[in-house]
Amino acid sequence: MDEFRARIRGWLTEHLDPELKGRGGPGREHEAFDERRAWERKLGAAGWNGLGWPAAHGGRGATIEQQVVFHEEYARADAPARVSHLGQELLGPALIAFGSEAQQRRFLPKILAVDELWCQGYSEPGAGSDLAAISTKARLDQDEWVITGQKVWTSLAHVADWCFALVRTEPGSKRHHGLSFLLVPMHQDGVDVRPIRQLTGTAEFNEVFFTEARTAKDNVVGAPGDGWRVAMGLLGFERGVATLGQQVGFRRELEALTAEAETSGAATDPHVAEALARAWVGLEVMQAQALRTLGEDGPSTASVAKLVWSGWHRKLGELAMLVRGPAGLVAPDDLDRWQRLFLFSRADTIYGGSDEIQRTVIAERVLGLPKEARP
Repeated sequence: MDEFRARIRGWLTEHLDPELKGRGGPGREHEAFDERRAWERKLGAAGWNGLGWPAAHGGRGATIEQQVVFHEEYARADAPARVSHLGQELLGPALIAFGSEAQQRRFLPKILAVDELWCQGYSEPGAGSDLAAISTKARLDQDEWVITGQKVWTSLAHVADWCFALVRTEPGSKRHHGLSFLLVPMHQDGVDVRPIRQLTGTAEFNEVFFTEARTAKDNVVGAPGDGWRVAMGLLGFERGVATLGQQVGFRRELEALTAEAETSGAATDPHVAEALARAWVGLEVMQAQALRTLGEDGPSTASVAKLVWSGWHRKLGELAMLVRGPAGLVAPDDLDRWQRLFLFSRADTIYGGSDEIQRTVIAERVLGLPKEARP
């Protein structure tokens, strides 16, 4: 494993443009987008995309340990945020697990080559974390699905070529029954993308309106009506080995904030010193939990991980404002890194499944408590 780590570290040292270091990420997805896409194509040409995909599907077939090492080294190199992670980390594995051979041949190579970018059409105005309450509908019209409805909080929809969307295809069906998982082209008259301005002033996620949008009949993953199983399988890929790389990024943020506190003298305040120490302990516990549960499936693993990291990161944003003091309240033309962290991390406990939903999953599916009443 040491040889594998040295190879990754050496490749990144040789090929990563210093101008791209630290670019992109939550609240900053607009930064150097074209350059980051070109960088990701370079990664693909060198065989670093689709790291955990089987070799038969164009991937490297890396072990879980190798994938962890790659994400750690990528984060330590301060390499830029990925632009095709929704395709590579979510849809690609889902197509390998549930897609047809024709779908795999059509879509997987273009994901690896970063020729087509994807967005995720799950949340709706009336169905955020309660995914089973979606109402976007699709009906078959000869050889095409015709889609009508609205999705919201759709990250990167404004740059995506395709959307993988969960829609209701059986009239009168309720909850998780009668749903289908469709692959929908974004560049057509029936798709309207409207950016949503965030607290940070940027707009990386969007509303998406489907008005008689169309996709081919064969662009359903799994059988029609089997969308819930596919969607849940995809969500299982969302919180995999990449979370350890995410935690390396968290550690870099904490170290930088600690250095700022020491330089400014804020660290001499007992309250700040205690908060920094608690943040360090929390990060150590988070990493130990991630390593302990690596490769495990099930609702408890994913839900506990989401609760832990999102709460920790939001508190780090609050700690950054404590360290900055009154200076943190002054908003220049462009937010500094700590102001951006504070503002964007307010959403950490909401997107990807809110804290309320994660606790409900743990209560009902792990602890066996009575199910919450639903309309």
